Amino acid sequence: MRISTNTFFDQGIGKITSLQADQSRLQGQIATGKRFSNPSEDPVAAARALEVSQQKEMNATYANTRTVAKTNLETVEASLTNITNLLVAAQSTLVAAGNGAYSNLERGFVATDLKNSLDALVGLANGKDAYGTYLYAGYNSEVAPFTPTGAGATYNGDNNVQQLKVDAQRLMDVSVSGQEVFLANGTDVFSTLNDMINLLNTPITDATTQAAFSNGLATAMTNLQSSVDNIMNVRAAVGSKLNELDTLDISGQDRDLQYAKSLSEIQDLDYAEALSEFAKNQTIMEAAQKSFSSTAQLSLFDFI
Repeated sequence: MRISTNTFFDQGIGKITSLQADQSRLQGQIATGKRFSNPSEDPVAAARALEVSQQKEMNATYANTRTVAKTNLETVEASLTNITNLLVAAQSTLVAAGNGAYSNLERGFVATDLKNSLDALVGLANGKDAYGTYLYAGYNSEVAPFTPTGAGATYNGDNNVQQLKVDAQRLMDVSVSGQEVFLANGTDVFSTLNDMINLLNTPITDATTQAAFSNGLATAMTNLQSSVDNIMNVRAAVGSKLNELDTLDISGQDRDLQYAKSLSEIQDLDYAEALSEFAKNQTIMEAAQKSFSSTAQLSLFDFI
């Protein structure tokens, strides 16, 4: 079989070109630290890397959402703590109001104290979050949820709550409605305080008015305790969600490390192997170039 001069040159140059391409590829890998820069270099690995990257990004999105959820719930928790303290103080005031030695004037002073508590409670109920929206208005968060009235306060919000997807399988309530906090179980805490204020401002003049006062005070104490118990339950639920978010954060951090490890295994270059292959290819290419150069210079006249 005879090999033409063109075929000889084409094969030689083709081999050298292939070696140079391998060297260029290895140089690029060593410079970037990645096994491939284009999906075409390793389609299967590139597809897997894309999948893991998307999962990693989604995991980061959930982490950011949990940060927002924590901020919302911590704001609610702080507000509920202030509300609880105010109502517990009001309970103490009601206990003092039952002192049989108090005169009508002194009970009037207590009524004034409770009126201040009622006004403060309405203020807390109309509290806002860090974004300037009302905490307890439901979806109607641009409007103050409670308006003071002669009977206490009326609710302008709704029963909806904000929800955030804090993990792949967890949709969490991150707010509470005013209905849930202040008007639960058929007990209106604003009306309770308002009724007691009116009762304290009603003079006790005989046994009938004394009995009405005693009965009203007992009812107010029961209703106020019910409101405090309800708010404590809401606070416990908020605290439980905050604990859950902490747990989800830990799981999310573990997943992030796993995703980073997987990406490293798929994409990152084995430098020792790459450098060894580069050196080997360099030796082969130099030998091929010398061999081609020497052979290309041969002529039939050299053997005559």
